[in-house]
Amino acid sequence: MPGLDLLTTNLLQPIVLAFVLGGVAGFLRSELELPDAVIKLLSIILLFSIGITGGREIAQVKFSDIASTLGATLVLTFAIPVICFLVLRRIGRFDAANAGAVAAHYGSVSTATFFASVAFARAMNTPSEGFITALVAMMEFAVIFSIAMARWSMGKASGNFRMLDLFMDTLRGRGILLLTGGMIIGALATDSQYRQIQPFWEGMFRGFLMLFLLEMGMTAARQIRGFREVGPFMLGFGTIMPVIFGITGVTIGYFTGLSLGGGFVLGAICASASFIDAPAACRAALPEANPGIYLTSSLGITLPFNLLIGIPLYYEYAKLLYGA
Repeated sequence: MPGLDLLTTNLLQPIVLAFVLGGVAGFLRSELELPDAVIKLLSIILLFSIGITGGREIAQVKFSDIASTLGATLVLTFAIPVICFLVLRRIGRFDAANAGAVAAHYGSVSTATFFASVAFARAMNTPSEGFITALVAMMEFAVIFSIAMARWSMGKASGNFRMLDLFMDTLRGRGILLLTGGMIIGALATDSQYRQIQPFWEGMFRGFLMLFLLEMGMTAARQIRGFREVGPFMLGFGTIMPVIFGITGVTIGYFTGLSLGGGFVLGAICASASFIDAPAACRAALPEANPGIYLTSSLGITLPFNLLIGIPLYYEYAKLLYGA
C-alpha cells in the first residue's frame, strides 16, 4: 500500500528516529539532556540556515510569481487563529485567555515541523520553493493577532496592555529576526560568496536537525505527562485541527501555483503549533492562561502527531492532488 510505504519511509528517516529516541529517553527519565545554551544554539543555526537558503531562492523569483501565495498565506495568518479561538470558546468552553493562548500557538509555526517537512520534501526528491521561508515569517504575526483577540474578549485592551509593545516583542523574537535577516543575507550574497558558506549551512543542516529533534522528543515526552490538564477535548483538537489546516494549506498551495513539495510544506506549517516563540509571548501578554494547556497541546500532542503521522499524510494528499 503506497500510504503504508510512505508512513514507513517517514518513520525510518534518521531525523524522525532521533525524535523517537528522545521520546523514549524522556519516558524512561534518562539522564540524557542537552544544555539550554546548546538548544538555543541549535535553534539559531537551523533558523538562520533556512533563512539564508530561502533568501537565495527569493533572489531568483519575481514578486508577481509569488504574490498570490503571499496573499493566501496572509489570509491563513488570520483565519487559523480565528477558527481555533471560536472552536475553543464555543465547543471547548475555554475562557478567553486560554483560547487566545492556544490559538496563538496553532496560528504560529512549529520550527521542528517546518524543518522536518523541508527535509522530508528533499528526501522525496520534491524540494519546496525557498520563498516558503517568507511565509513562515509572515505567519508568526498570528501570535499578535491571537493575543489581541483574547485581550479584546477579556475587555482589557486598555490599561497596561499595549499593542505596540506586543508588536515590537514579536519583531524581536529570534524566529522572525533570524528568518528575515537570513533571507536578506542570502539574497544579497553572490554565488562565489555563498559557495564559501554553503558546506556549513546546507551540508550540516540535517545533523543539527537530528540533535534538535532529539531534545524535542525528550521535551514532548515530559509534556505528555500533563495530559490530564488538557483532557480528551484537547487530544481531539490537537490531532483533528492540524489535519484540517494541513489539507487546507496543501490545497491553497496547489491553487496558488506552488510545486508539490511547496504545497506540502505549506500544509505542514499550517498544521503545526509553535512551542518556541508563542509561549514566551503568551507568558508575557496572557499571564492568566495555563501553560499546562497550550504547551501540552502543542508540544505533547500536535508535534508528535505531525512528525509521525501528519507529515506523511499531508504528503500523500499532496501527491493525490497534484496527480503525482
